[in-house]
Amino acid sequence: MYNVADELLNLQSAARGDDIAIYCGKETLTYHRLREMANRFGNVLRAIGLKHGDRIILSLPDCPDTVAAFLGSILYGVWPVLVSPDLSENTYAFIAEDTGAAAVLTSTGSAASGICRTLPLKTLCIQTLEMETLLRQASCELNPWPSREDDIAFMLYSSGSTGTPKGVPHRHRDIPVTADTYAAEVLNLTASDICFSASKLFFAYGLGNSLSFPLRFGASVVLYPSKPTPSDIFDVIAAYRPTVFFAVPTVYNMLLKSMNETVSMSSLRLCVSAGEALPASTWHEWKRLTGLEIIDGIGSTEALHIFISNRPGRVCPGTSGTLVSGYEARIVDETGSPAPSGEPGHLLIRGKSISPFYWNRPDKTGETMRGDGWLKTGDMYILSDGCFAFQGRSDDMFKSGGHWISPALIEEAMREHPAVAECAVTQRKLEGLVKPMAFVIPAAGYQGDITLFREIRAFVLRRLPDHMCPVQIEFCTGLPKTETGKIQRFKLPEKILDG
Repeated sequence: MYNVADELLNLQSAARGDDIAIYCGKETLTYHRLREMANRFGNVLRAIGLKHGDRIILSLPDCPDTVAAFLGSILYGVWPVLVSPDLSENTYAFIAEDTGAAAVLTSTGSAASGICRTLPLKTLCIQTLEMETLLRQASCELNPWPSREDDIAFMLYSSGSTGTPKGVPHRHRDIPVTADTYAAEVLNLTASDICFSASKLFFAYGLGNSLSFPLRFGASVVLYPSKPTPSDIFDVIAAYRPTVFFAVPTVYNMLLKSMNETVSMSSLRLCVSAGEALPASTWHEWKRLTGLEIIDGIGSTEALHIFISNRPGRVCPGTSGTLVSGYEARIVDETGSPAPSGEPGHLLIRGKSISPFYWNRPDKTGETMRGDGWLKTGDMYILSDGCFAFQGRSDDMFKSGGHWISPALIEEAMREHPAVAECAVTQRKLEGLVKPMAFVIPAAGYQGDITLFREIRAFVLRRLPDHMCPVQIEFCTGLPKTETGKIQRFKLPEKILDG
């Protein structure tokens, strides 16, 4: 028998039950109290008639109730399906039907609660009299469901950059695998740490940062229910003095633009980035202003967390670093053979935390999750001085004049220009030939006109070969992005049609 929620909660409630597990606003939660809340929630699921193996959608902000519900569901043997509380009602309906969910836990008046009008779902709303009564009447003792380490424990949905979201089931063993490799060996996380993640629990990255890792090592975590602004992040760091901060590159860029002499990062020993490649320019500017390195890495929903990472004190800016212990990687061409040295290739990864399949998607499972355990990540990489260097998403890269074009590399060069607040690169046909083009949000004080176009183009030409220089720049006020902040380049051509 192996139940990961039981292991995490027992381990810490026995060792440090009176220590703070969670800070959230003015609320604090000890490890003893978290164990009790999780047990009560598991018993509530029994009381409302859920059976072992049922699915429950958790559509909640980052708060203690979310953590307790996630762990309590696993304890009882029900699969929690963590999703964003900001999805549309149509997306919730798709996920509910796709998972065959028996219940949803959400907030009063949310879009997720609306799907229950048309689908046969039991609805629970946090912080209501009904829910408080159910929890109060439930026992604070619960015998964990006797699962095995290879049994499915929970499910996430991959936001992806294109297409319909995909359900990604994970096993009981996957949480300790990511914690005992990345969190222990790369971050050296201990019970004395306080974690704070700008990325939310319903992302694989945020789930590790704010739940798996702190619980595995008895650390504390700061939860922030809303989407934090740069000012909110600075306030949280000042108030709770976290030691490890997690964010995506977009957030680090926003923080850099908002930073002034009153901001102090003195409590932090580590800053971590994932979600997309961190530009070297962002790394250098952050180091200059804060004195702190950003430890950049690459992970995925399918692998649950980071599998390639830089190391503290040994960062190679502009790369994803080296393999995390326990993972293997290959860079291959279109035929599956090793890619030629210096040529971009498809990154394949193998390790014990990788999801065994996509839920209800045998087509995508066969395409992405190889029978020999290798996962096709969808990322293009090269090996540069022993480090993995991101070249772009395989769906985004294209050839021009026989050369591979990496939108990510062009964007990094363009972002160094002071007039470029944000940018995205895609392709267009010019006189029958495929060429790179860019969309640029001008920085404050700059006018998007032909003069700026020529200036940016000349700037890029001094940094990249001619075939990688955009032949056209469309100035705009916004870029299409996923909830994680990743640019959806496949939507960019729509702006030409709309314009």
